[in-house]
Amino acid sequence: MKPTILVTGAPGNVGSEVVRGLEAKGIPIRVGAFHPESARATFGETIEVTHFDFLNPETFAKTFEGIERMFLIRPPALSNVDRDIAPAVRAAVDAGVKHIVFLSLQGVENNRVVPHYKIEQFILSVDVKYTFLRASFFMQNLSTTQAKEIRERNEIGLPVGKAKTSFIDVRDIGAVAVCALTEETHYNKSYTLTGSEALDYYEVASIFSSILKRNIRYTNPNVILFVQTMLAENNKLGYTLVVAALYTITRFGNAKEITHDVETLLKRAPILFEQFVKDYQDVWKPNISKA
Repeated sequence: MKPTILVTGAPGNVGSEVVRGLEAKGIPIRVGAFHPESARATFGETIEVTHFDFLNPETFAKTFEGIERMFLIRPPALSNVDRDIAPAVRAAVDAGVKHIVFLSLQGVENNRVVPHYKIEQFILSVDVKYTFLRASFFMQNLSTTQAKEIRERNEIGLPVGKAKTSFIDVRDIGAVAVCALTEETHYNKSYTLTGSEALDYYEVASIFSSILKRNIRYTNPNVILFVQTMLAENNKLGYTLVVAALYTITRFGNAKEITHDVETLLKRAPILFEQFVKDYQDVWKPNISKA
């Protein structure tokens, strides 16, 4: 059977969970990947993988051929929606995509600065059914982006102050996305996906310290120092400013809301932060290569 579901953003954190969830249900899928070799190495030969590049229209036809439903993730490096994202979405709809499940951000409806807002608005402007998954901050940011500083310096350096965040595990996002992609009841709906608890980063550091059996410290840098650090680590300016804006908004308490959408959709409680740290603890062991 030819795939009618396309997954973008794999083999990234969320995209990989969506692929695994659909594969477990026996649903044929196509992965549209910027680095198809990496995707094939991750998923094996049982998953159809095609080269997909938002910035290369020559990859669109093969990627969208026969596709009716699409899981859409914005590549972090792309922030100009009209130039970099909209043409691919338009091409998908023109090719026959009828339903787009888009991984968005918690509170995006009140935040016109981030690219996700413009992507939602563009999807609403074209003739396609949608499901917006407005997710809180990923727990897995701490096992990927922040892993090195935790592993090597026993520090978490994010400019959030004492504000609380209703972290969500990407495994829960992936499970919700599978529901949205396979059940018509989710057409034209928006869900705000959070965990069941809101934690500040001092509490996060405490949980890490308890489970890893060493002192992990939250350094609470100011946003200027944070931006300087990101740029020194060779992150692009546009990406750095978007990330800094998200954490600045979080600092004002905009990421503390807890919803029950995950529990309602999955018929179970969201994964707790403590469980996440236990499951991924090998990532933060000293002298281990980055996962």
